[in-house]
Amino acid sequence: MLDDRGHLELVSSYLADAVVLMRYFELNGEVCQAISVIKKRGGAHERTIRGFSMSDKGLTVGPALRQFRGILTGVPHVIDEHKVAEK
Repeated sequence: MLDDRGHLELVSSYLADAVVLMRYFELNGEVCQAISVIKKRGGAHERTIRGFSMSDKGLTVGPALRQFRGILTGVPHVIDEHKVAEK
C-alpha cells in the first residue's frame, strides 16, 4: 500500500483484532479529536466517527459527528442540517 507521499507503507492491520483511528481536526479555530473503529475482527462494529476527549477521569466518547463531512481530512465542513435529519 502507498502512503499519501507515494512511499511504500507496511500494512499491519492483519496483525490486529481491532483498529481504532484517533484523529485531530480543526473546527472553528479549535483543535478537536475524533475516534472511529476502522476494523474489528470477528464481528460487526459501529462505523460512525465520534468526538472524544481524554482527562484524568478517562475517555469520554460523544455523539456521532453526523453534521460534518471531511473529518478524516482534518478540515471538516458542516453539511446541510436538513440532510442530516433525513438520515
